[in-house]
Amino acid sequence: MKEMMVFIAVMLAIIGNVPYLRDVITNKIQPHPYTWLVWSIVSAVTFFGQVVKGGGMGSIPTGVAEAFTIIIFLFSLRYGFRDIEKRDTYFLIAALLGLIPWALTSDPTLSVVTVVSIDIVAFIPTLRKAWHRPKSETFTVYAMNVLRHILTLFSLDAYNIATTLHSITMIVTNSVMTLFIVGRKRKG
Repeated sequence: MKEMMVFIAVMLAIIGNVPYLRDVITNKIQPHPYTWLVWSIVSAVTFFGQVVKGGGMGSIPTGVAEAFTIIIFLFSLRYGFRDIEKRDTYFLIAALLGLIPWALTSDPTLSVVTVVSIDIVAFIPTLRKAWHRPKSETFTVYAMNVLRHILTLFSLDAYNIATTLHSITMIVTNSVMTLFIVGRKRKG
């Protein structure tokens, strides 16, 4: 049963990210490079934290999503959002400073708690961008992330802060982002 959930979660990562990447390349949407840089770092820490803390095959969807996150970040450098505000830079600096505790400790739990906090901060520039330009984002990747993280939670081999916190937080933040994009597009 867990194998099926892992498979479906991986498929959701692909279903959510491939169209998003296509939309980036065709300039239909513009990802915020600061957010995707931080998400690349956060996803890597989360993936390795899950592996170290016994997430088992339930860690695979996180690893697949991490590969897409890095690819989208790289494409955001060329095709991404360019209207970077000073406060976006402050959020990036805050997120990067938040990595210091991770660098100083070998405890995956503290690392995951730190990077999940950073992940929430990293969402702020993208939320701001989506509020002002809702058509610069597509809801598909965020909606698929909600479903993927639900399945990831059920497919883990071990349940602890290091293996579950990121998925729980992503279910909430991606749900908000999905509703946010859909609602603002309808109003605009």
